[in-house]
Amino acid sequence: MFHVKQFDVVVVGAGHAGCEAALAASRMGLSTLLVTLDSKKIAEMSCNPSIGGVGKGQLVKEIDALGGEMGKNADFTGIQFKRLNTRKGSAVQSSRCQSDKHKYAKRMAGLILDQPNVSVVEGEVKNISVDGARVRGVEVFWEAGSAEVLCKSLVLTTGTFMQGLMHCGEIKSAGGRFGEKASLGLSDCLRKQGFSLLRLKTGTPPRLIRSSIDFAQMEEQTGDRNPRKFSVWNTRIVLPQVSCFLTHTNQQTHKIIRDNLHRSPLFGGEIKGIGPRYCPSIEDKVVKFPQKDRHQIFFEPESLDSDWVYPNGISTSLPSDVQEAFVKTIPGCQNVVLARPGYAVEYDCIDPRQLERNFEAKNLSGVFFAGQINGTSGYEEAAAQGLVAGINAALSVRCMPPLILSRTESYIGVMIDDLVTLGVSEPYRMFTSRAEFRLSLREDNADIRLSEHGYRVGLLKREDFAQVKQRKYKIECLGRYLRETQLIPNEGIQKQLDRLGSPQLSGPQSLNQLLKRPELGLNNISQLAALPGELQVDEMCAETLELEVKYEGYIEIQKQEIIRLQKMQQLSIPNGVEYSKIAGLSTELREKLSTARPKTLADAANISGVTPSALSALLYHVKKKKGQGKKGSRPVTPSAI
Repeated sequence: MFHVKQFDVVVVGAGHAGCEAALAASRMGLSTLLVTLDSKKIAEMSCNPSIGGVGKGQLVKEIDALGGEMGKNADFTGIQFKRLNTRKGSAVQSSRCQSDKHKYAKRMAGLILDQPNVSVVEGEVKNISVDGARVRGVEVFWEAGSAEVLCKSLVLTTGTFMQGLMHCGEIKSAGGRFGEKASLGLSDCLRKQGFSLLRLKTGTPPRLIRSSIDFAQMEEQTGDRNPRKFSVWNTRIVLPQVSCFLTHTNQQTHKIIRDNLHRSPLFGGEIKGIGPRYCPSIEDKVVKFPQKDRHQIFFEPESLDSDWVYPNGISTSLPSDVQEAFVKTIPGCQNVVLARPGYAVEYDCIDPRQLERNFEAKNLSGVFFAGQINGTSGYEEAAAQGLVAGINAALSVRCMPPLILSRTESYIGVMIDDLVTLGVSEPYRMFTSRAEFRLSLREDNADIRLSEHGYRVGLLKREDFAQVKQRKYKIECLGRYLRETQLIPNEGIQKQLDRLGSPQLSGPQSLNQLLKRPELGLNNISQLAALPGELQVDEMCAETLELEVKYEGYIEIQKQEIIRLQKMQQLSIPNGVEYSKIAGLSTELREKLSTARPKTLADAANISGVTPSALSALLYHVKKKKGQGKKGSRPVTPSAI
């Protein structure tokens, strides 16, 4: 099948995680093999054809800042761009784009196939060979036979394919995606290597034929007039921009669903996997929210050259005849034609608490995991994990320190911390609410926060990093000028302030203080006091500076919290701590801590149910064990750190 039987890095799976992992490892100069069940499905958008969203847009920006590909690919293949939560605070504003799913996959596949150091092979990995407690290679199977491929690092990104089982009403079939077979050997192999596996579930709605839909009965949803790119690098929005449409289910829709719940594999007990609570199927919504007489549906085009439409909001595993019946009750869909019914898929994943923060397995060196195999959902979550796993797989080969991203510096760090510390009980999705320091982790400053990491590992060019440093320098210079420059009130300035709906000055005031006013932006400040030519900045720099000034007080509070958390992170917990013997801990917390085995006090603080008093007891115990506790001394409180 192929001649080379030894690679630095082997990546299994060519979804969004696998693509980022393979590109990262190869761009760092390592020979990389990408193994996929079907090379025509590289970067396939299995579910809704979009990139970004609330919390997810931040992930895409961070992938871009580190040197990943998702943001660039989204820019070149997006057909509707929209900024979400613009009426809310900057901490929760996020970018989203509707993608042309065919062009998205085609462009990403082209990058993979043209990338130096990457070889792609169609096959299935069923076995992992080891040498002691370290990976040695994988056994790749295809129709004509099999071969062992040796590697120094292995990245597993199997998506929904491990023991994948699809459900559509009474019909069950093995597969990780419609029309594609499942991976049936790897689960048993991982169990033999000591990994604990979980069973999760996801689903997708039916696809509809665009020409059979009357969009005049729906509410048109246009994109932003001046669309904003995801990438800070050299990309362009090149495709025609289109509209989506909003409509709702109704009581007739819900009646058909309720009348056929006995045919639902979800409510009939056929589906054992746990589904995403935040993205339930339409039958789940009808049952769990009986008081609601309607649920919204966004009709999203899948591609400029396709007649298929994605009805976002009616994921289902009901039989196809029931799906057709309830969809036809939706306004505009009286004559709808289903291109393909929706279905649910169950799959195996690992318990991510078995991983280090670089996504390397604790019990098997050189093996990294990324994407849905870690219990997550979503393209963006997968791509972010794939990028980090690919980088660390390459660093491992080179015997270099791993890239560890903190929850204080990135959404990616929040996700990693959540996964490896807390584990999952359902498919994990990123939300802005998960990030305690979200005001500091905005989309606009992702490049400033993370590009140094991308440059250090070799994914960003020198000129890219220089661009970010120059942007940061401009912001700092202008910020200093605003703090040091006083505006002296006069008749002309007072009239301008009146026109801007801003209170008049009672005396001299710095431009920085003026910019803190919510009704004034940097463009208004430059009208009141002309800025020197060398301090003129572009729109991107202006946005970052404005937000830093307006939220300065809150950001400073977060910085102090970050310092406190970093101190807690430095206070390690010995491996041999017997939580059952720590006074002041409940039985439940003793069990949770014994299972999680947190490495630092900060890790312990992230575990659900761990209270300040519990942290105090743990801290006192650790200090005492380290010989720092003195007889008769009082427990040290975490707030004292």
